[in-house]
Amino acid sequence: MTLIDKISEAIKASMKEKDTVSLESLRAIKSALLLAQTQKGNPSGISVEEEIKILQKLVKQRKESAEIYISQNRAELAEVEINQYKIIERFLPKQMSVDEVEKIISDLINKTGASGMKDMGKIMGELKTNFSGRMDFGKASEIVKASLK
Repeated sequence: MTLIDKISEAIKASMKEKDTVSLESLRAIKSALLLAQTQKGNPSGISVEEEIKILQKLVKQRKESAEIYISQNRAELAEVEINQYKIIERFLPKQMSVDEVEKIISDLINKTGASGMKDMGKIMGELKTNFSGRMDFGKASEIVKASLK
């Protein structure tokens, strides 16, 4: 079952349950995925990696919106954004814990012999190649910087 099929099934369930927050979130996912599939130069559809990137982008947008709403004392709007990104996250692969990320980074630094900030790109490239979709690269970047100083 493809991601779009899973989303369609979840949309049907949300409609039956009259869950408007889920329905809005799921429709946003489906819309983004269909848009990516129909873009020029994408005749065979999109890969799983591209689907993950799209979902991550949607989550990031909602987190940023929630932060803005919170800074403007608009808790009711922030709550909607938070609920939406939690729904979208259900369709992402399980994210690694900070401890797992730290261990992987430590192992990579030892394996590659990275010694300073000049090697950060090498470490981040390895992480993105091997752990795309399962790791928050913003946090990973901070850990790499702290480890290479």
